[in-house]
Amino acid sequence: MAGVNNQVTAPSAATADAMSSRKRNVALAGMDSSPGSIDDGEDLDRDDKRRQPVKRACNECRQQKLRCDVVQDPWTDCSRCRRLKLECKIESNFKRVGKRSRNAEMEREIIELRKQIATANSGAGAYQQQSQLSAGQVTPKQESNHVSPAGVYQTPSAMSADQYMGSQEAVASLLDLRSGFDSSNYMRNNTHQFKRIEDVIVVPEKVKELFNLFFTYYHPFLPFLNRTKTPEDYFSASPLLFWTIVSVGARRYQSDSGLLTSLAGPVTRLVWSTLADIPQSYHVVKALCLLCSWPFPTSSTSTDPTFMLCGMMVQVAMQLGLHRPSHTQDFSKFRVELIEEELRDKVQTWAICNIVAQRVSTGYGQPPSTLYDWTLSSDSTDPNFKLPSDIRPRLDVEKFCDKITRALYSNRRDPVGLSTDQERHAMISFLSRDFDELEEQLKTQQDAITKLYLRAANLHLHLSAFFDEPSTKDYRERLLSLYVATTSFLEAAMNLETDVGPVLSYTPYYIYQMMVAAGCTLLKLSKSFFSSHIDMEYTKNLFNRTIWAIRGVSVSSNDLPERLAEVLAQMWRLGGGTQRATGSNTDVDDSLRLKVRCRMSMSLLFDSVWRWREDTRTKGRNIEAYLKNPTNPDSAADSSNASSVGLVRTQSSTPGISGGDPSLAPAPMLAAPSLGVQPPGPGVNSLPSGFMEPNYEVFDPLNWLLDGLVDLPYSYSAVGGIEPQSIV
Repeated sequence: MAGVNNQVTAPSAATADAMSSRKRNVALAGMDSSPGSIDDGEDLDRDDKRRQPVKRACNECRQQKLRCDVVQDPWTDCSRCRRLKLECKIESNFKRVGKRSRNAEMEREIIELRKQIATANSGAGAYQQQSQLSAGQVTPKQESNHVSPAGVYQTPSAMSADQYMGSQEAVASLLDLRSGFDSSNYMRNNTHQFKRIEDVIVVPEKVKELFNLFFTYYHPFLPFLNRTKTPEDYFSASPLLFWTIVSVGARRYQSDSGLLTSLAGPVTRLVWSTLADIPQSYHVVKALCLLCSWPFPTSSTSTDPTFMLCGMMVQVAMQLGLHRPSHTQDFSKFRVELIEEELRDKVQTWAICNIVAQRVSTGYGQPPSTLYDWTLSSDSTDPNFKLPSDIRPRLDVEKFCDKITRALYSNRRDPVGLSTDQERHAMISFLSRDFDELEEQLKTQQDAITKLYLRAANLHLHLSAFFDEPSTKDYRERLLSLYVATTSFLEAAMNLETDVGPVLSYTPYYIYQMMVAAGCTLLKLSKSFFSSHIDMEYTKNLFNRTIWAIRGVSVSSNDLPERLAEVLAQMWRLGGGTQRATGSNTDVDDSLRLKVRCRMSMSLLFDSVWRWREDTRTKGRNIEAYLKNPTNPDSAADSSNASSVGLVRTQSSTPGISGGDPSLAPAPMLAAPSLGVQPPGPGVNSLPSGFMEPNYEVFDPLNWLLDGLVDLPYSYSAVGGIEPQSIV
């Protein structure tokens, strides 16, 4: 019995300890600690309540996974439901609904509604069109061509709702917005679709004409897009690519000269919004290639985003794996199936991306961000890696430019990256032989445009002569090679205008930059001791033609080409270029040395503008007197005299070029193969109705100044759609 008593007594002691511990915990919680409240039945009820937690959030807050402040006893709606006027309730069987399944159901409903709307429109379309014509309303094309006095296109709010959208179409647009479809890109009128970006609307007929302009006059300089695709195909691939093609085609669109200005802001904002979305399509890289080749006009070098966009273009291309097109799977988390047509397109896009990046870096005097690896250097027999005959030669030219930059301007031991005089002399000899070999290699497949790029590369090579010491043994020979390279490039540019047709004004921005550098070279050599070694009459004539050619590249009043052309003309007039030519001083001096030395081959351009600015400020000339009309560098009269330019403007025999050089009378337009491209479709060789020949407007006297070059007491007003810049 004692054993039995011991067995019963031990559990009792354990139970007593457990009960005493519960009492202590309850007492600490401030609850009743009487033994009657802590029996086994209450413990089981408490465990059941723990297994079934109280629903403290209402249905609406649970659906959104938000914190809810609903009070159940007494019932008080949560603050969110009160604010949004929702039904605040708690249901024990409530379950959250996934957004994907809900959106899928909405999409199915929208598709069904669209089918019903299309069926209804097919019967009502003819009656609506007949009613509009009988009421004397204008057609959509006439309405979209109308430009307000401010040069801004009509917005949808200013249009007749009956004309562009019926009630059913308005419902369809609302459904588009509900489903996430960007209906702002379309304005519907029966079967017609109007492309729209912000407040700019372009009708299909105008879109087709702008695409024809682009592929006829701009695409031969950068041939990598497929002309057989329709504008809708390009829009489906990338809205940014579509609007970029439209913008480039609108640069000289005579039927609507205000279209380019109207597109500049919306397309620029579309660029940045597209780049903010990750990941992008490789078609965005194509759009950036076009924008870096034909950027929107700007009046300030500080607001020009081209070099920044160029870097982003290369980085986006590498992020998408364009430099490894056959291993795209390594750059994507989704399964990628290689299609031969898409593979070839990616290889060509990567080649054009490097071509454009090299030209931008050369034209801006900055280190290149190119990558000429196996993809662009392979001799593989795989036809998918074979570049077309109109891209491969131009890639070889830009590879040569990259070799020049890395050999002459990438010295790690020099603060500005310049190679030493001894190294530069030896490298120039090797690079000159490489250029001769490249020229011989491309002779059989060299068209007018490839020849122009080849001459630009040769100028890029010999512009390094301005960094040489005057005491160098072959200093005069180096300057002579520079002079020959400069004149050869300018003659190739002028021959493009005379042999092919009026296409020089359609060239990419890089050609304009090299033309400005060539003009500065002629100016600097003519002002130095070297003027006794060159034909000054020929040099003056070529310089004058260069001024008019640069002005012809201008697409908007007061843009950089127009202003830099004016700076060159004034430097020639005010710098005494013809006076030194008649002198007898032939001793070598250091007048050709540069103070700006960090911009590679473009250092000459920045140095010339800097010297002109300092000279103008020091001598305190009255700039206003020289800004009443564009300066004619070949005129003996004062440029402030209005007749000095007006006389020249009446002597041109070049169609569409007022005041141009008479020797620039162009030959008839040649067939498209002379531009290095395949013949376009029937009816495209003729000039479209929107073709705009080079236009030389009267120069505005207040807005041509470069960034902060001159302090003026008057305000800087905007002209031609270019935003005003502060002069400090």
